[in-house]
Amino acid sequence: MSSQRIADDVKLGKDVIVRDFVNLYGCTIGDNCKIGTFVEIQKNVTIGSNTKISSHTFICEGVTIEDDVFVGHNVSFINDKYLRSTTTGGSLQTEADWQVVQTRIRKGASIGTSSTILCGVVVGENAIVGAGSVVTRDVPANAVVAGSPARILRKVKVA
Repeated sequence: MSSQRIADDVKLGKDVIVRDFVNLYGCTIGDNCKIGTFVEIQKNVTIGSNTKISSHTFICEGVTIEDDVFVGHNVSFINDKYLRSTTTGGSLQTEADWQVVQTRIRKGASIGTSSTILCGVVVGENAIVGAGSVVTRDVPANAVVAGSPARILRKVKVA
């Protein structure tokens, strides 16, 4: 009995490791990726090659994660700036009632455990987001950010 739910429309690269209790649908996962336990990756998400997604992480529609990225445990992405359950008329919202806001995590970035990444931001190449951070605006390449909201602490040296 399989404890994974990988929909038929998922595009998996070569040598991808998917742990138990994972839900993947409508997404693309690059080569040599590792997807941890209790991860959900929704439709229209692209994950680059050599990327590690740690357990209990939620990656919603509209997120692009480039190559060589680390995503820590329990990271959540947001794709809507004005979340609501119902329309102004009181009926449950459908996909037609809201617009996905894109988010991009650039090559080599690292996202620390329990961070929240709001929609519409870009986390730059080789940037590091400290554990527990709330990223509300773009993070420059090679920056280390932390806090709520995340603020630049320093730059990283790139080899």
